Amino acid sequence: MPFSTIIDDLAERGWSLQSSFLSSDVTRKLADECRRRDTEGALAPAGVGRGEEQTVREGIRGDHIHWLEAGQAEVCDAYLALMDELRQTLNRELFLGLEEFECHFALYPPGAFYQTHLDRFRDDDSRCISAVLYLNPHWQPSDGGELRMHFGDGSKLDIPPLAGDLLMFLSADFPHEVLVTHADRLSLTGWFRRRPADVLAL
Repeated sequence: MPFSTIIDDLAERGWSLQSSFLSSDVTRKLADECRRRDTEGALAPAGVGRGEEQTVREGIRGDHIHWLEAGQAEVCDAYLALMDELRQTLNRELFLGLEEFECHFALYPPGAFYQTHLDRFRDDDSRCISAVLYLNPHWQPSDGGELRMHFGDGSKLDIPPLAGDLLMFLSADFPHEVLVTHADRLSLTGWFRRRPADVLAL
């Protein structure tokens, strides 16, 4: 796995894009699992905010999500194991103190989007690195759905959600948005987390 390139990218610029991070076969199996859960009604509209204060606001975000847990599906367990291996590598090379990786399937139906936001909450610094794995074979430019990263110098970068590609970035440093999609857009969206600073201080 291209862990060394990810480490170098994160250290030098704070983000990394790895094309074909997973094989087409594994990516297809993950996409099939996402669609299976959607067919069974497991995916629910994502909320804005956190905890009991979450509210569904489709004018801000329109994706449907379902969280991964160990033991749900073999292909998901393999992905979680891989990301835990990456977590340990990040800790060893960058001394980040990451304690866990959490992620969910995200399905954006046609017409859905997600307005510009940061992945870290104002009062909770536990999310350290965001990781998005795309699950969309045969994606076309006309399908839209790019993730647009906003940089401190005012520039932007649009990243198409191509199957097998992995995007990682420092959660607190890069505002980003999902542009309107014109086809079902599937991904695994997750975060490497560490203990919040207020917990470490206790």
